[in-house]
Formats: sequence, C-alpha cells, structure tokens
Amino acid sequence: MSVRAESTPNPNALKFTTDTLIFEGTNSISVMPGDTSEHEIMNDLMKLDGVANVFGYQNFITVNKDMDAAWETLTPNVMEVFEKHGY
Repeated sequence: MSVRAESTPNPNALKFTTDTLIFEGTNSISVMPGDTSEHEIMNDLMKLDGVANVFGYQNFITVNKDMDAAWETLTPNVMEVFEKHGY
C-alpha cells in the first residue's frame, strides 16, 4: 500500500492520501480534541503529540497540527499510524 503526504494551502495541515478506500460512503469524518470516532485510525492520529484535529473522506485524511509542532517530527508518526492500520 502507499500513502502520500501532500501540502495544502494551510501550512499547519497535510493531506495523507492512500491508494485504497479508508472510509465508505459520502460522509466526511472530523475529530476534534476531546472527541472520538468509530474509526480507530482517526482516534490513533488524535493521540499523537502535536495533532490538533483530523478530517477524513474516502481515501484521505488531513491532519492539522498544533502551531508549535514540526512536520519533520510529526509526519513519520502519522505514517506509522497509517501502516499500523494497513495502509
């Protein structure tokens, strides 16, 4: 499987896109601090230090980081979560 990190217009957000479907249907999923999701990948991402919130739709998840977090540190941790879930 393959996961690609893509920049967004927001420097505090990266879009992680997979070759396979993560979420069925046409509804998007957002998880904010203090929330949980029925999708464990979203909950695992929210547990990472430096993650502010996550948004997912079909084959991608956008991770928004805290202002003081560095992508150089956070991106490998995000990729580990994707790998843990088989992407």
